[in-house]
Amino acid sequence: MEPRSIEGQFVDVIEGKVYPARVSFADGRVLAVERLDQAPEHHILPGFVEAHIHIESSQLCPSRFAEASVPHGTTSVINDPHEISNVLGMTGVRYMLDDANGVPLRTYFTAPSCVPSTKHDTSGAVFGKEEIDLLLRMKEFVALGEVMDFPAVLRDDIGIKEKIKVAREYWKPVDGHCPELIGNDLVKYINAGISSDHEALTADEAEEKFHLGMWIMVQEGSANRNLGALLPFAKANECFLVSDDLQVTDLMNGHLDLLLRKAVSLGMDPIHAIRAVTAWPSWHYFLPGGSLAKGKVADMVIVDDLKNFNVQEVYIAGDLVAKGGKALFTPKPVHLSDRMGAQQRRPEEFTLPHAGPKAKVRVIRVVPNHIHSKAEVADLEVKDGVIQSDLVNDIITMAVVNRYHQAPVALGFVSGFKVKRGAVASTVAHDSHNIIAIGPDPECLAQAVNKVTEQGGGYYVTDKDRHESLVLDVAGLMSTAPCHAVAEDEARVFEMLARMGCELPAPLMTLSFQSLLVVPELKLCDKGLFDTKRQEFVPVVIA
Repeated sequence: MEPRSIEGQFVDVIEGKVYPARVSFADGRVLAVERLDQAPEHHILPGFVEAHIHIESSQLCPSRFAEASVPHGTTSVINDPHEISNVLGMTGVRYMLDDANGVPLRTYFTAPSCVPSTKHDTSGAVFGKEEIDLLLRMKEFVALGEVMDFPAVLRDDIGIKEKIKVAREYWKPVDGHCPELIGNDLVKYINAGISSDHEALTADEAEEKFHLGMWIMVQEGSANRNLGALLPFAKANECFLVSDDLQVTDLMNGHLDLLLRKAVSLGMDPIHAIRAVTAWPSWHYFLPGGSLAKGKVADMVIVDDLKNFNVQEVYIAGDLVAKGGKALFTPKPVHLSDRMGAQQRRPEEFTLPHAGPKAKVRVIRVVPNHIHSKAEVADLEVKDGVIQSDLVNDIITMAVVNRYHQAPVALGFVSGFKVKRGAVASTVAHDSHNIIAIGPDPECLAQAVNKVTEQGGGYYVTDKDRHESLVLDVAGLMSTAPCHAVAEDEARVFEMLARMGCELPAPLMTLSFQSLLVVPELKLCDKGLFDTKRQEFVPVVIA
């Protein structure tokens, strides 16, 4: 192939300098970077590296995710496929590999360490050391995925220790997940071989973890926005900027380009911010990109300046793959035949009986823009022997229904969604992805759960006579449809939820984390209400 070149303001992430230059490249690699006296005003950056994301959370299959993210400058992603792995096991992992292979985006993976995420809820698969060994042998797998079950590490669980040992034998990093873990417990967790964390909630927590040897991933996704809280740490220390979970409606507006824009607007040095999505994650995971120099892969992003980061062109292996905000490749998604069974639930299954005029109950209080929740207590009225929702104080029913086999509905109460009527059900519920639903009306709850499974998964919101839905045809987690079509359907779901009273910025993403038992403080899974700090099930009604 004939050599080509691009001139512009070159961002040297190794030296920390910006200067006019010409970048020449051929056969997928950089031939030379030559200093010039002058060059066009646009800037030449290394391709952006998303160091931690769950593609499933975008509601897009990998090829459609590439179609949406590459125009924003993303040239490499490290995807932890533990969402689909918890549902379909190795079949799900193979699907992600096959679908990602059809597009130019460099998609790397981490081997899911927590399938299931804990022993306390029901998932569709179990990964032991044999499965982890099989995956980490593959070149596409660059690390052991986030070790979410940190209590298992602290109690020296043999299963998780064996998985970490496999990763270390292959000289591959081990990602962590340990919100609010500090002191001696944190030291033990790190000493087990875990080298990163993306769940620090405060700058002090991030500082402690960093100085004990952890890479800190500052996440700014759809439901968990920590950049503001971690900014004092992030401005002063090496770190990664990551998305973790990013729904399609947000992805359409920007990916790492948007994160760079926000970080710089909050006072982060532009070179520092760029390194956090290029050089530092590439070095940690031994990726081929991350910087531009002779012999390096020609993954490049052309942006207007280092303030707005408006992406003009994107190159992967020297090929122009996006221009003017549009992908220049056409995905051909792989289809998956696996389909969940339809539920046939009755309204009375979504009611909690109680004797007496009132009931003192535990309540999950969601925290906007975060995945953790708070535990509260409330007194609720009892009518006709059934505990009632309290719309005045924003307390409504939450339900989790086992998607894998027939089982009783698990019930609890939640506040923070402000849904005044109807119900919404989703087959996206981290990490086991049982069916999760909220609403004050048992009839609508039953309807939403039955309809969302009948359509094969996704979201279904109903107000009795009206409804909106988003079909997710891959494991009830992702769609093979074009990203704009998925975003339009999701927007209609959000609009209907807003008409029903919901004010959360990312309601369904927030809902999906209310069954995740590895983050504080009170959660609901298919087996019941769970106190994540005490690591035990607790009754909804307090005697």
